[in-house]
Amino acid sequence: MHLFSENLAVEVANYYRNIVLGHGATPKVFTMVNSDGDQYLFFIDDLQMERVEEDQFLSYIVREHDAVTYARGTLVIVDKVQQFIEFAVVDKDDSQAIVCSAELTRNVEDKPIGLTEFEKTLVKRDSIVFGHLYDPIVLSDEKQEDFEGLWDEMKPKILHRTMGI
Repeated sequence: MHLFSENLAVEVANYYRNIVLGHGATPKVFTMVNSDGDQYLFFIDDLQMERVEEDQFLSYIVREHDAVTYARGTLVIVDKVQQFIEFAVVDKDDSQAIVCSAELTRNVEDKPIGLTEFEKTLVKRDSIVFGHLYDPIVLSDEKQEDFEGLWDEMKPKILHRTMGI
């Protein structure tokens, strides 16, 4: 597993802890790191796409930026009282992925008040619903242009930084 993948797991856990407990938000998050250490992070809900198109767009980003690792996270609601924040870190060159899960506790006003430590588990990448973003995709020229334009529009507004190599 690439060092960026290990670091990304720690960073996404900290990111979720800060945004959930500090701001009360639990966004669907996508982040990726390329071989140069450039990291991009944004909220998936901001895309406002159907799931199939969303997956195509994320695959496009992974391919165009030659991502070595990516992570995708979300809130999983089992019932009113049992909620989890889960994310997976998928490495380009590894058949295993890191899946992290933490239980979220809310008060009677439905505000987040507690988050357990994220438990990390290695699982087969193929077993993750969104673990296939490295798979080759075929996009029409029009779709390719649409995604390129959307990414160009998004880039200045999303978190972009360089991870230490």
